[in-house]
Amino acid sequence: MEEKSVITALGPSRFLNREVSWIRFAERVIELAADNTIPLLERVKFLAIFSTGLDEFFQVRVAGLKDRLAASVRSKSSDGMSTKEQLKAIRNELEPILDRVGKIYNQDIVAGLKEHGIEIASFDELGDDDRRTLSEIFEKRIFPVLTPIALDPAHPFPYISNLSLSLLVTVSDPISNESRVARIKVPAILPRFVPIGDSYKFVTLESVIAAHLNRLFPEMTIGNHYSFRVTRNADLSLEEEEADDLLELVEIELRRRRFGRAVRVEVSRGTPSTAIDLIAEELRLHRDDIYEVDFPIDLSGLWQVHAIGMPEISAPSFSPITPQEFSESNTGRRADIFEVLRSRDILLHHPYTSFSNTVEAFIEQAAIDPNVLAIKQTLYRTSGDSRMMAALIRAAEAGKQVAVLVELKARFDELANISWAKRLEEAGVHVVYGLMGLKTHIKAALVIRNEDEGVRLYCHLGTGNYNAKTARSYEDLGLLSADSELNRDLAEAFNLLTGFSRPGDFSKIVLAPSFLRNRIMELIDEQAQKGSDGRIVIKVNNLTDSSIIDALYNASNHGVTIDIIARGICCLRPGVPGLSENIRVKSIVGKLLEHSRIFAFGGSGNANPFKVYVGSADLMERNLDRRIEAIFPISQASDIAQVEEILKLCAADDQYSWTMNGSGFYERETSLLGISVQDILMEQANIEARKPAPSLM
Repeated sequence: MEEKSVITALGPSRFLNREVSWIRFAERVIELAADNTIPLLERVKFLAIFSTGLDEFFQVRVAGLKDRLAASVRSKSSDGMSTKEQLKAIRNELEPILDRVGKIYNQDIVAGLKEHGIEIASFDELGDDDRRTLSEIFEKRIFPVLTPIALDPAHPFPYISNLSLSLLVTVSDPISNESRVARIKVPAILPRFVPIGDSYKFVTLESVIAAHLNRLFPEMTIGNHYSFRVTRNADLSLEEEEADDLLELVEIELRRRRFGRAVRVEVSRGTPSTAIDLIAEELRLHRDDIYEVDFPIDLSGLWQVHAIGMPEISAPSFSPITPQEFSESNTGRRADIFEVLRSRDILLHHPYTSFSNTVEAFIEQAAIDPNVLAIKQTLYRTSGDSRMMAALIRAAEAGKQVAVLVELKARFDELANISWAKRLEEAGVHVVYGLMGLKTHIKAALVIRNEDEGVRLYCHLGTGNYNAKTARSYEDLGLLSADSELNRDLAEAFNLLTGFSRPGDFSKIVLAPSFLRNRIMELIDEQAQKGSDGRIVIKVNNLTDSSIIDALYNASNHGVTIDIIARGICCLRPGVPGLSENIRVKSIVGKLLEHSRIFAFGGSGNANPFKVYVGSADLMERNLDRRIEAIFPISQASDIAQVEEILKLCAADDQYSWTMNGSGFYERETSLLGISVQDILMEQANIEARKPAPSLM
């Protein structure tokens, strides 16, 4: 306790600011977009990722700060910054990043794509034939969708929806000399980059519209035009205790979200001050909320260009592994998954391990197996064409008991989850929405099967969502198991989530919010008692919780060697003498999104055996205190060794890794070894995939 009081006496300076830390992550993504050793279409992808991430940052994090400011809430962040100071810091940090994005896009990406026959041009740069083609496209596909709105006393400034791209146009009557400003919404239902015929030549949609303004304002004199886009507060505000129907409440709030408080406006560089002032005044924003950019607003549209998939400028592909136990034999028969799991657990590492041939196959087999009595599953995010959801519907229609816990409040996936909830209910699935006031983030599926010796339970637990699309690009761990203790725990957890009870004792699974924080603290403190023999390795997306950080500081001061692999936000200051000199922090940002959460303790011999937990929880206040999360131990020696090898490869990675210093700045690692954990595991997957399937004869 004495050591911890010394740490807390250091005050807020021992923490880094969460919002600034996220911007440091965004910088790492942009650094990959600038890296000319990376295939060009991968660099295009990183610009799209940056754009989407920045939109979400403003819709949620900046919006939350602005709400506090409007409500005169005087609370400070854990690092001691006031709300105003944080908003100012965000602006100061982002301006040079956006300038860099403009240079990367205009000087590197556009020019590089052109060398490979992919051209992103403005309308003015096109030849006559291309202009005629685009004019035909405009008349047939674009013009009928557009609605110009003049701004005058009869037509006040329109209420512009969230992330809606617009053109602001000045128009005058050549006879009366009367002038107006008009707004044209750029339709989101049309492609962001308009292809010219069957070629790889594109023009931004707003550029096509701008070139045909005379069709929208006939007989008028067209003046200047400027692009702008509004970002609004998109965080749901739910009073669940007062709701009779949570699904209905979420649907209502989603309709309101489109018109939440404006928090940012992006405008094309060169927009005059008069136009900027008009937009800011009408949206009740400060001039500091206006960001001028010299690249097309909303670069998430570049996913359309990335989808071209030209092999010579795309990332090398790889073939996911299907575990040999699950592989098709030369008899043409797939292995019985339940039979396999009765003999051993199967540790999965996606996307190197096929999601389709393991997790989806597990649920699909359960859906058609006549001995399966019931299936229970959580749903946080899934794909629109989910085989797994289709299997659950088939199972319910076949008379099995199927219960799905749908998280309606999964941010930005609410509409998709509402749709699945309705479809599942229509098929006879028992759909529940979790516990009031808590998001259900646990990734779990439970199968109850009638067998000769009685009812047996099988489960899948993981770190990632049941989403076949993201399972191809997110790195995650999962476990398929028939372990009786693990399954008994999970059955109790499902009863807790669907029924009305308090959490009881669990043998293996550690649930949040009831137990997870304390268990992580206990595991850290156990290593602190080992002193210099202690060892901790934590791999998460984000580390922000101040109590956990203080516990890690305390362990460091006891001599424990600590490695933190935090892809995104990290509020811990590493390498500070007297505070964290035994802690190293690195971030891996590569072709795949590092998404698994691993908590490893010990490993210095029999006196300090290696303990490994994996699960759904990041080390953030929201995950530990306001979500249903679960971590679970890895028990089989071979699986423990596999996780240990993954962590060793992460530690050795010097291609897509950044090391953080005590000031919160990151430096990209470089060495002659050229080790990439992702490339190594992809190559291993390719080698394994080329092996012949085992014979069952």
